[in-house]
Amino acid sequence: MNETSIKNNTHHHRFELETDGKLSIVEYQQVDDETLALTHTEVDPSLEGHGVGSKLVEGVLQYIEQHDQKIVPLCPFVSVFLKRHPDWNRLVSTAYSVNDF
Repeated sequence: MNETSIKNNTHHHRFELETDGKLSIVEYQQVDDETLALTHTEVDPSLEGHGVGSKLVEGVLQYIEQHDQKIVPLCPFVSVFLKRHPDWNRLVSTAYSVNDF
């Protein structure tokens, strides 16, 4: 698979990953200057089951960590990823919870 790097499309409030010419996204809402609520993950149906979603979410988490931000995992896919990779829970906001939204 031919992939590009994760891009933060601030205009559309989403992270993007292009794979074989197809776009996969993680949408977000800006909660405050330091926190993003990750609301929805979408992978092109032809790429499902090939690890694209996991690669996308991991890239998003790396981006968020590099920018000293935190997340609120509202997206079910992101929540499952965090359960499978608990070391990333270090990025989950302690100031906000899923119940705040």
